Amino acid sequence: MLTEELLSFLGRIYDESDLNRLHEDYGGDKIFSYPLIGVAAGNDPIFQTFKEVVGKGHLTPFEMWNINSLKSIKASYLRVVSIIFPYGNKIRDESHNIIKLKHVTLPAEVYSIGRNYANDFKKQVLRKSVDFIHSRGFEIVAPMITDSFTVLTNQELHSNWSERHIAFAAGLGTFSHHDGLITEVGCNIRLASFITNAPFTITTRIHEDPYGNCLYRAKGICRECERRCPANAITENGHDKNLCYYYGRKIARKMLIRIGDILKPHVRRVDGKLRDPSYPVGCAFCQFGVPCMDKNPMRGESRDL
Repeated sequence: MLTEELLSFLGRIYDESDLNRLHEDYGGDKIFSYPLIGVAAGNDPIFQTFKEVVGKGHLTPFEMWNINSLKSIKASYLRVVSIIFPYGNKIRDESHNIIKLKHVTLPAEVYSIGRNYANDFKKQVLRKSVDFIHSRGFEIVAPMITDSFTVLTNQELHSNWSERHIAFAAGLGTFSHHDGLITEVGCNIRLASFITNAPFTITTRIHEDPYGNCLYRAKGICRECERRCPANAITENGHDKNLCYYYGRKIARKMLIRIGDILKPHVRRVDGKLRDPSYPVGCAFCQFGVPCMDKNPMRGESRDL
């Protein structure tokens, strides 16, 4: 019941919020269609494995809860709720409108604006989720909007709370060859999450195989994301985060010149310290025009190799 109440609550925000809208010059359509949610137990052993898979600095739900000075509680009483933000039809349908410049290829402007505006909307959803949980007499921490959330650079670039891995733990999908998360509504999504002592029903994690929804990793076919990556950051060996990051920076510089007057600044912590505002616009070539863009391509497929 609580899960259905939250979904209904979030659905109204997605419908009514002005922050879930593209700039009027680009039609003012909704950025995201309706959300999906999944729930993991706070004491699920998988969270401990993320310290190896993601990085030593990745926090468990219990650690994140305690860092934010919430009431002492057993990890088994915690629930981790992951929220999927699927991009809407306009952004997906117009993703083919790429911009080829001399030294860099840019994604469609409508995507860059949606990706940029998404940050404010995700934070609004989390703040309203805090109100929702408090109104029912429970406690909550939403890592993304706390001072304890940070990007870490001491190992491979990662955050101390990976929304992709949290979503996997919550049974919402599996990883792809390009490192995104393939859900039942595809990989072209954004994610957010919160931790609470509210008694949400735990979602069954169907796949223990972390790549079970990926055509290439599961069946040895596809690799379309490789062909679409202008940075050559995806090969048969996987995804190079550094190449991806630096190509994204090139895109951001060009997009700031083209549409900077309507982009929104974003502030984040890196190694615990606030950085100057930036204007992230994303890349996501590997998420557009691929079999996993808007669906789970393994749905209905035989999983026998």
